[in-house]
Amino acid sequence: MRFGDPGEARAGEAYEAAPDAVRVPRQVRGEHTHGETPFFSPGSPGDGPRAVQRHSVRGQILDALRTALVSGELRPGEVYSAPVLGERFGVSATPVREAMQRLAVEGAVEVVPNRGFRVVVRTPRELAELAEVRALIEVPVMLRLARTVPPGDWAALRPLAEATGAAAARGDRAHYAEADRAFHRAVLALAGNQQLLAVADDLHRRSQWPLLSAPVPRHADLVADAAEHTALLDALAAQDLPVVEALVREHFTGADG
Repeated sequence: MRFGDPGEARAGEAYEAAPDAVRVPRQVRGEHTHGETPFFSPGSPGDGPRAVQRHSVRGQILDALRTALVSGELRPGEVYSAPVLGERFGVSATPVREAMQRLAVEGAVEVVPNRGFRVVVRTPRELAELAEVRALIEVPVMLRLARTVPPGDWAALRPLAEATGAAAARGDRAHYAEADRAFHRAVLALAGNQQLLAVADDLHRRSQWPLLSAPVPRHADLVADAAEHTALLDALAAQDLPVVEALVREHFTGADG
């Protein structure tokens, strides 16, 4: 397997002059072997290749790569080259490389000179540490919100909790990850602290990256995890502080909390 092959780079760059919406090629040229099917749009998993809009290429690629990390399409420990991934998306290597650089800043991948980017291998200890830090940040905030937010205001967040339940019921891990973060952001946004939101969202995203040998979450576990969102809203509305604290701590120790 070769990464950074000049021929691959030329093939990727050839898409610079592509039209605004480009279909992902049916086959990937080169010697990269990490799955021959292209990545799919999070909006329609498995339905077909992604059509990338040129006006927001980098953002779309970043979103798709994050989804691929959560779903396990990008495997921990493996190296991926920007030109080959660019061919899969039907774009040049440049927006892929920029998106990967962003993921490197976030700690999801690391740069391998002259080869590409290696998906970081995490340990169960790291996952436990992330859960601990999230609890240290979010539990006090949730308790304060339970005391200060009018009980009736929590009803506006019900659709977000229901979205996590719908994704869990379908067994759609990628959509569940998005809905889970959206729910937590909406709750924490009520604290009115943008720095808190940024830190909490970063920790949350990192906690969703799979471990090297982690089994695929069972459907029942995903459904149970989603149900905790509704239970949390009930406890917040009831201003039941002990239950709020217990639910938040338990949620962080779950597979996708």
